[in-house]
Amino acid sequence: MPIQVVAISHTDGAGGETVGQIVSERLGFRYVDEEVVARAAEKEGVHPALVADAEKRRSLLARLVAGIGRFGVAGAGIGAVTIRQVSELKRSDDFRTLILDAIRETAEEGDVVIVAHAASIVLAGRDDLLRVLVTAPPQARTLRLADAEGIDEAEAAKFVQSSDDRRADYIKRFHGIDQEVPTHYDLVINTERLSLDEAADIVVRAARD
Repeated sequence: MPIQVVAISHTDGAGGETVGQIVSERLGFRYVDEEVVARAAEKEGVHPALVADAEKRRSLLARLVAGIGRFGVAGAGIGAVTIRQVSELKRSDDFRTLILDAIRETAEEGDVVIVAHAASIVLAGRDDLLRVLVTAPPQARTLRLADAEGIDEAEAAKFVQSSDDRRADYIKRFHGIDQEVPTHYDLVINTERLSLDEAADIVVRAARD
């Protein structure tokens, strides 16, 4: 079956968002990342109490998925790394569950690159899915982050460690996975030496083969 969904998981500082953006442009797929999802949610005025109400949640999910579709590639940034301020809402388990449902609904529409909320794990089992992990050693990610954000290496290193810890905790709590391993993915790319353009080219070729 042809690949219709490319799910790119990534460690902060590895350039996964940029790789996803390039891949979406070359394949002609929509692009969905954390920023696009957050903007769609913000536009709908999502509140944890609303998300927790099952009846209202179904209506909200439909609007959120529509919002994700509207923003698409045009709403996505192409920077190598972005440090985000995470709101209390985005920490809400109810909100995250809503987002997981939105990711599944978005994948159903096909022709999409999703770089958000461990989509590779969320969507595992689909015949039309290519699961990708974009990563690099902590030191390489620290240097890239420091350069991209204009911060010193010590601050960047703390962010990378904190981000990795949060990512591991998220995967464990939401997916019951104690340790992420390469076999959770079809393709693992190390961007320490590869340019982000070269990494994107590998993903595109894998999606087309």
